[in-house]
Amino acid sequence: MNPKVLSAVAVDIQRTEVWEIEMPEIPPDAGLLKLEAAGVCGSDWPAYSKKSSGPRILGHENVGTIAKIGAVAQKRWGAKEGDRVALEEYLPCGHCPTCRTGEFRLCDATDPWMGGIRYGSTPVSVPPSLWGGYSQYQYLHPNSVLHKVPDHVRAVEAALALPIGNGIEWASIEGGVSVGKTVVIQGPGQQGLGCVLAAKAAGAACVIVSGLSADRNRLELARKLGADYTVDVEREDLRSRVTEITSSKMADVVIDVSSGGPATVISAVELLKKRGVLILAGKKHQAIPEFDSDRLIQKYVTLKGVRGHSYSSVELALELIASGKYPLGEMCTHQYSLSEVDDALKTTGGAGSPGAIHVTVLPWR
Repeated sequence: MNPKVLSAVAVDIQRTEVWEIEMPEIPPDAGLLKLEAAGVCGSDWPAYSKKSSGPRILGHENVGTIAKIGAVAQKRWGAKEGDRVALEEYLPCGHCPTCRTGEFRLCDATDPWMGGIRYGSTPVSVPPSLWGGYSQYQYLHPNSVLHKVPDHVRAVEAALALPIGNGIEWASIEGGVSVGKTVVIQGPGQQGLGCVLAAKAAGAACVIVSGLSADRNRLELARKLGADYTVDVEREDLRSRVTEITSSKMADVVIDVSSGGPATVISAVELLKKRGVLILAGKKHQAIPEFDSDRLIQKYVTLKGVRGHSYSSVELALELIASGKYPLGEMCTHQYSLSEVDDALKTTGGAGSPGAIHVTVLPWR
């Protein structure tokens, strides 16, 4: 009989149980990851708060050591047992046009709504069950996308690779932030702070971060990570403040990563200069009322909806993390064991312990 793996399984709406799951046999083209840490993404909370297709192991910001690897996978991945890696959540097919052009995050095979599989989303009913990071071990599918992690990087900081990778993707690659530009980032959560790091690393001259009064600690951390100004929108008018800071020139790029209502999208357009770029990354889960699309035309705005990261942005994120140039440990505010995964998810969603920025699950704690 194979040994058992302890896994925190989301069995119902906001209910987790620790299960014993059989350790799978590993075929030649697959592997097994021994988890060190799994970051709790902001998207895990809404996923945990609604009905799903069945019990599943959440967690897709995963870092660990390769415990087993088949000969085919070893050659394909350029990896071996004992290597320390960070995973992307995507399991792309590798053959469709989006994969062949490097846009594998848009592959239908990675979309659960299209019948695809994905780390942190796939039910345990799909063999071999170990599809998420809130577990002692995770199955490494043949189509896994891995990144090497230097030995000196703490696991909780390595688990920031995907949110910081998102920041690099959205600010630098999609937003075009570069030397001398002015950037406004709406929302100081883990994704917004990733955008701060990316903008400063790209040479932005001025980075302005907005948030609510409840975000006071996050706004303070944004300054430590390189933001030039922070604005509490409950105390100051954001448009007036950006006008003042920029001497009426306004922003080259606005990145909306806020999780609130659609009002931030409307305000973002007004914060842009002519020919500015608006990046929409924070889902609103509702339509935008009274949206005046003519303002996009008048100001010649480039509007982009974005999600996820590319391979190169995650590689750059790991280089940034490994450099030690930024106080990333201050982003790592809360750590939980497998038996505390419910608390970890609730803390990320604002229904648990206060002051959370990036929460991690440590499966062997």
